[in-house]
Amino acid sequence: MVILLLLVTFVISLLVCFITARLFNKSLDVILNRLIPEDISKSWLRYLNFAMYVVGISAGVRVYQLQQYFTPQFAGEKGEAVVTALTPERWALEIYSTIIGTLSGIAWMLLVFFVVALIAYVIVRIFEAKKHNQQ
Repeated sequence: MVILLLLVTFVISLLVCFITARLFNKSLDVILNRLIPEDISKSWLRYLNFAMYVVGISAGVRVYQLQQYFTPQFAGEKGEAVVTALTPERWALEIYSTIIGTLSGIAWMLLVFFVVALIAYVIVRIFEAKKHNQQ
């Protein structure tokens, strides 16, 4: 059952990454085309999409938290071993956590990219202004 949960969370995280990558693909392409030459920007766009999948899946599929479903935890006065059961409510919670974790990871990655891109854009504009003033 835990393997099925792992597979389901992976597929959901992959799907969320796919949808998010499709939504941001045009924006990222425009930004990269403005900052770097077109032949290199396509490679950077491909890398950013790859990074989006890696960050999203690693943030969404929390393997270390799935261990609670097969590793006994000691509780109670007598120290009995208890394994958390995979109830329908737990499934819903894990799926929700997967979606939110995936989106959160991608959001942080894109925030860092956009901050760096904004700084690069300002630098490019400064050099363009200096070049224009020299002519």
